Amino acid sequence: MQEKLNIAVFVDYDNIEIGVKSTLRREFDVSLALDALKERGDLVAKFAYANWGRQEGAARSMAENAVQMVQRLPSPRGDKNGGDINLALDALEMAFTHPHVNAFAIISGDSDFIPLVNKLKEYGKTVYVVGGKAFTSTILQQNCNEFVSYESLLSESDRGGSGERRDRPPQHSGPRENRPQSMQHRGRPEPLDLAQVMPLVERALQVLERREVQPQLGLLKSTMLQLDSAFTEKAYGANSFSDFVEKLKKADYVNVSGQGGRYIIERKTSSAQPDRPSPKPEEALPLLRDVLETHRLEMESGASADDLAAWVEAEAPNFATASYGFQEFSEFLNYAQDKLVVRVQPDEEKGLVVYLGAEFYPPALPEAPVQESHEAEEDEKQPIVEGQPSLLEPNPPPVKPKPVARRPRKVASGNVGDRPRRSRKKKPDQIHHTMQ
Repeated sequence: MQEKLNIAVFVDYDNIEIGVKSTLRREFDVSLALDALKERGDLVAKFAYANWGRQEGAARSMAENAVQMVQRLPSPRGDKNGGDINLALDALEMAFTHPHVNAFAIISGDSDFIPLVNKLKEYGKTVYVVGGKAFTSTILQQNCNEFVSYESLLSESDRGGSGERRDRPPQHSGPRENRPQSMQHRGRPEPLDLAQVMPLVERALQVLERREVQPQLGLLKSTMLQLDSAFTEKAYGANSFSDFVEKLKKADYVNVSGQGGRYIIERKTSSAQPDRPSPKPEEALPLLRDVLETHRLEMESGASADDLAAWVEAEAPNFATASYGFQEFSEFLNYAQDKLVVRVQPDEEKGLVVYLGAEFYPPALPEAPVQESHEAEEDEKQPIVEGQPSLLEPNPPPVKPKPVARRPRKVASGNVGDRPRRSRKKKPDQIHHTMQ
C-alpha cells in the first residue's frame, strides 16, 4: 500500500507571478496549484514568500486559501536572493523537525532551488514542483519527483477567457494562421502527437516487465514519472491518465485488457508504430542559432519572443516546435536557455525578452605563458676570464700563480775558503790614483 503523503507547500510568489504574467498574460491563481496538489496528498502546511506590502490583491487570495504569508524584506541592492534563502532554510528546518511531513511542493520556476530539491530527495522526501513549462528550468523539471505544469491546470475558458489580460494591446494583427507561433496559442495549446510519447511508454512497460509486475494504470504512470518527471497526459490532449491510455489504444499503439479501471497495458508491435523516430529537442537548436546570428544586432539590445518567432518562421516556414516536443514557442526558448543559446528575461509589460546566450560570448582564451629563450645566451657566450666569475662557473676556484724558473748556480769543488775571490773591476778614477 502506498504511503500517505503529507505535503508542505512553499510558494515563491515573486517568481511564479512574473512568470505567469509574462508567458500566459494573466494573474497567478494559487488555488489552481493547491487543488492539483490535493489530488496527490494532504496539505499540512502552506507558506508563501513575497513583499506583501505591494501585493494587496494577492494577499487576499492567499488568506482565502489559508496560506501563511511570510514577509520577504528586499535587500539594499534590490535583489531577492535573501528571500530564496529563507524559503530554503524553512523547508529544510521542517524536514528535520516534522518527520510526519514526507512530501514537499515548491511552487516556483527558479533554478536556484535545484540544490534544495536534491537535498530533500536525499532525505527521502517526495518533491513536487509546480510552475510554467515556459519559464521553469528544464533541469528543475527533470530532477523533482513530479513536475506539475501550470498551463495544464488551466481550462480553455481560463486560458482565453476572463482571466486573460485584455488591457494589453495586441502586438500583431491579421488572421490567426499568419501570426507568429508564440502568438497562436493564447488559448489552450494544441496537443502533441502521441507518437512522441511512445518511447517513454515503451521504456516504462519494459521496466515493469523486467520487474515481473502487471502494468496497471497507476503503476504505469508512476513508472513513467520516474523516467520523466515532466510527463503530463494533458500535453497530449487527455484529461486523465485513463483517457490517455484510451487514446493509445485507439491509435493501435498498445494492447489494453480488463475493465472497471483495472486495465492491463501491454506493448504492441504493429504497422501503426512510427517508421521514423520523432525529432529530438536538440535538433531544433541549429536553426535557432542561425536566426540569432542573422539578427545579432537586434538581439544585442534584446528582442521580444514574438519578434524572434516571426524571424524563425520567415527563415523556415515549415518549422513547428510541436514536432520537437514543445507545445509553445516559449517552451522552446526555455529549453534553449538551459543550453546557453539564449537568455530569457520575463517582463510584466513586454512579455518575454530574449537576449543572446553565453554561447555567443565565449570566454577569452588565457594568455600563453612566455617561455624564456636561451638561444641568445648560447650564441653569445660570456668569455671566461681567469679569476673572474662567469655564468658557466659561478664560483671558479682560485688560480695559483705559476712558479718562475730559476737558473741553477754553479758551485766550485772544495771548501768555501778555497774559492778564488772575484776581482772587483776598478773605476777609472781609482786607476788614475794608483798610477800616481
